[in-house]
Amino acid sequence: MEEIQAHSDNYESSSSAASSPPSRVPSSNFFYLRKPGGSRQPISFEDSPDWEENINNHNADVGVRVEERGGGDSINTATTPACSPSLSKLNSVSLRSPPFPEGARKIAGASIVWKDLTVTIKGKRKYSDQVVKSSNGYALPGTMTVIMGPGKSGKSTLLRALSGRLDDSAKTYGEVYVNGAKSSLQYGSYGFVERKNTLIGSLTVREFLYYSALLQLPGFFYQKKSVVEDAIHAMSLGEYANKLIGGHCCMKGLHSGEKRRVSIARELVMRPQVLFIDEPLYHLDSVSALLMMVTLKRLASTGCTLIFTIYQSSTEVFGLYDRICLLSNGNTLFFGETLACLQHFSNAGFPCPIMQSPSDHFLRAINTDFDRIIAMCKTWQDENGDLSNINMDTAVAIRTLEETYRSSSDASAVEATMLKLTEREGPSLKSKGKASSATRIAVLTWRSLLVMSREWKYYWLRLILCLLLASCVGTTFSGLGHSLSFVGTRVAAIFVFVSFASLLSIVGVPAQLKEVKVYACEDSNQHSGGIVFLTGQILASFPFLFLISISSSLVFYFLAGLRNGFGFMMYFVLNFFMCLLVNEGLVLVVVTALQDMFWSITTLVFVHAVMMLSAGYFRIRSALPGPVWMYPVSYIAFHTYSIQASL
Repeated sequence: MEEIQAHSDNYESSSSAASSPPSRVPSSNFFYLRKPGGSRQPISFEDSPDWEENINNHNADVGVRVEERGGGDSINTATTPACSPSLSKLNSVSLRSPPFPEGARKIAGASIVWKDLTVTIKGKRKYSDQVVKSSNGYALPGTMTVIMGPGKSGKSTLLRALSGRLDDSAKTYGEVYVNGAKSSLQYGSYGFVERKNTLIGSLTVREFLYYSALLQLPGFFYQKKSVVEDAIHAMSLGEYANKLIGGHCCMKGLHSGEKRRVSIARELVMRPQVLFIDEPLYHLDSVSALLMMVTLKRLASTGCTLIFTIYQSSTEVFGLYDRICLLSNGNTLFFGETLACLQHFSNAGFPCPIMQSPSDHFLRAINTDFDRIIAMCKTWQDENGDLSNINMDTAVAIRTLEETYRSSSDASAVEATMLKLTEREGPSLKSKGKASSATRIAVLTWRSLLVMSREWKYYWLRLILCLLLASCVGTTFSGLGHSLSFVGTRVAAIFVFVSFASLLSIVGVPAQLKEVKVYACEDSNQHSGGIVFLTGQILASFPFLFLISISSSLVFYFLAGLRNGFGFMMYFVLNFFMCLLVNEGLVLVVVTALQDMFWSITTLVFVHAVMMLSAGYFRIRSALPGPVWMYPVSYIAFHTYSIQASL
């Protein structure tokens, strides 16, 4: 303990190395200015006015004040007088925001309690398989609970454990209560937003959300338009509703913050009672992050229970949180109100320095990656000749914070609240029903048709290349007669045309890979399925493949001078269409299975090469004795050659 106390005193004095505060700005701000050139001295929470009298109110909820001004709403991140007054000192700043619908629909949220929750994943970490260790906490309706910590601290694992979305390789120990009962969340009662945005860039915001609603909700089509409009207004996307998500050559798409809100709005069409979000501020700038959190705060005010992970946030965003679960290496260092977390660090000997964001201060104290920076800084000197102020051993800070929290009144208050929430069972969350498989196939088919028609890399580029291929091959083999001596030459021309036209399907791999990523996200949320997705994609490709087959076949057929007659020509077109269709299914299966552009293209090139070589070898073997069934790879090529023989 002497070592811990020594490091704590060292951290308190060195991490706040700044000049003394002879004068302060008004007390509405958390941070204060010092006159330049002042003497260095330790900074403690005594520099914050009225801290002791305000800490007793830390259990109050953080609110968002919305003032009516002139042309719209003005969002004020300071709390109302009924809320924690010290949290209002984090910052008071007004920011313009899109209007929020006044008659917002109330949501009956659900309370989530996790007790002694431990998650083990074999091989996840070198030193231990336990990713989350005996975590305790709760989330209440109408509040935002944030899981904060450095990288690889177990934030996303804990979030997935609460939502029941862990992989099969993970083992969970402990108990999770939903409205006081040990039960899992049912389909439709919760939403989960992944860290990365998986959107369809060729659709508008309204179209994307409407198709998502059709995939998720049962009932008639016209009943889902109001749900989509509610989701658009809830995430402040009204002015972007008719804008393409990804844009095109003449118009820019949505920015990262707007795309993030679209991802959240996709889950809101189900009107979930609980919403889990993995890193809602992922790749967002400070303005977009603040707008995102204010929007989520308004969403929570409707009654929805929000639980999300955060790596780092600004002071303004930090003031909007209701509760914080602070993790480091899977250990819970604190759970409770945001204001109490600041006091917890102060009690442990690590007060938040002036002119530093609370979240930055938390991560600085518990992120073990800073130890490597400390080792580098030992050889550096600042302008005053002092060692860099980054000189705290994070392992000591983590042990101190963990021991302080276990023996604190905050931990006892959390246990008492958890006991109270689990004493009686509340209403159970029921499934809202799913759309039928036939409906999902129809929706995916129509959506894919729309995407394919707008995405020029999907089939339009392939159509142009097939026409050029037909022109080149047809010109090369033009002027052939119909005598028996030219049969082999005509068969070779057809073989070259069909083989390379099939190989051109690789052009659509990048576009299909985007569709597969969207399917993977929808499948993880139980909005779609493998058979449903493949069927919808194949059905949607019918008109485009037929257009490619008939246009390129007509060019090749007449340039090569094949047999005259409408019946012969249509027979060639239909068989060529079937070859393209079988090849399209092969490409779709490979891309869906691998979900990687390089390996998908490499595999398809290899498969096509094997098929062409097998077909050529089969031609030689067909004139020799031997069983045909021993060449299964050449089945499709053999079918193509039977077509060629008929012509």
